[in-house]
Amino acid sequence: MRNGNLVKHMIACGACMKALALRCGEDEAEWELAGLLHDIDYDSAGADPARHSLEGSKMLEDMGVEPGVVYAVKVHNDYHGLPRITPMDKALHAVDPLTGLIVASALIHPAKKLSAIDVDFVVNRHKEKGFARGARREQIARCEELGLHLREFIEVCLDAMRDCADELGL
Repeated sequence: MRNGNLVKHMIACGACMKALALRCGEDEAEWELAGLLHDIDYDSAGADPARHSLEGSKMLEDMGVEPGVVYAVKVHNDYHGLPRITPMDKALHAVDPLTGLIVASALIHPAKKLSAIDVDFVVNRHKEKGFARGARREQIARCEELGLHLREFIEVCLDAMRDCADELGL
């Protein structure tokens, strides 16, 4: 990975996925791996949504990664219209944009630290449609497919990201 911010995004997604797996009674290692590797093809295919996640899932399959992780990586990209079947598939899809919203929220705070923001701060940024436009709200809202309300989803992920704040530079 050449892009440091992309690496940080993948670390954030891994942390959130692990925390959500714990919350949902699922395999923490598999979920974390899906979050860590979901954008593995971004250097080669990230700018092309028709290739992104298909190339990454193929790379992971060739490496012998567990099929459930491979499929979650493949379906996190809406472009292909593939069904998200398992809780891991659904979680990764919702986590991907939420991490960006949380980072953007931290960066507009004067302290520029995850420790300086709370769930209410992120929820308020979520309501601002012009803020962090790349963080697709309808995708984040799919957390309800996991049985989590938005506030609860944000809380789990914000706490997870705080635990790796040093690695994220926040």
